[in-house]
Amino acid sequence: MDQLFNIRLSSVGSTKRSAEERVIPFWRDYMQNVEEEEEGPSKLAKILGFSTGATVITLVRFSPQPSIEFLHEQSVSPSRRLPMANTCINCLKLPLLETYDQFKESMDFALGNTQGFGRE
Repeated sequence: MDQLFNIRLSSVGSTKRSAEERVIPFWRDYMQNVEEEEEGPSKLAKILGFSTGATVITLVRFSPQPSIEFLHEQSVSPSRRLPMANTCINCLKLPLLETYDQFKESMDFALGNTQGFGRE
């Protein structure tokens, strides 16, 4: 499912880009770890639902293609430490955290506390 998302990076050489490049491996490790969990398929559906509003990948392609952006305004608001999504444009916005453990905790909290358009 990682290949489903187009990662939108800032300009090469910028400080934003280096922060984003630190988080990309966290995202990929998180996705790999989710796939290996007992509840993997269910959690992958939650990630997809959180990001796009759809809990399954169908033969019809997403439009627009799901993407990943980054939350650079962390110091402005503590809520920026959690992922956000805009399901109208299929965009997942990841927080720029320092460690994988922080990233995993943030993702797990967001996924575990999202209602998913009243489906749950």
